[in-house]
Amino acid sequence: MSAAAPTPALPVTFRPTRTRAVLMTVGVAVLVVLTAVALLLERLGPGERASFILTGLLFFGVLTLLSRPKVVAEEGGVTVVNLTTKRRLEWAEVLRVNLRPGDPWVYLDLADGTSLPAMGIQPGIAKARAISDARALRALAERHGTGPATD
Repeated sequence: MSAAAPTPALPVTFRPTRTRAVLMTVGVAVLVVLTAVALLLERLGPGERASFILTGLLFFGVLTLLSRPKVVAEEGGVTVVNLTTKRRLEWAEVLRVNLRPGDPWVYLDLADGTSLPAMGIQPGIAKARAISDARALRALAERHGTGPATD
């Protein structure tokens, strides 16, 4: 991730859209199939029908949770939304944006000495897009933060 990237206009949202599309499509398909099975099988009682539908809803809910991650960059800072957490950071708090080979997603090195995973930029299905997004976020952090970020 060494090449300079153009700084995108703010606000900008980084999100693994292909992964999200796959997860949501599978979630809807499973929910529809389980609901159809529950309603079409005549031998099922009301409790069994409900369990099929609730299982479909649970599966859909888990896949919706997995499709939640995103990174939103604005003038005042960056918001990192992961599976179950959401954290707002000022630009000065972000020292470095890292996406090393083999990393499952971007990591933000923070001023307090910790590292925060930013699951909204992940190279899983769209590696080139993730690299481009990581470079853009790095350029924003360098522009709005306290100084240049290096590996």
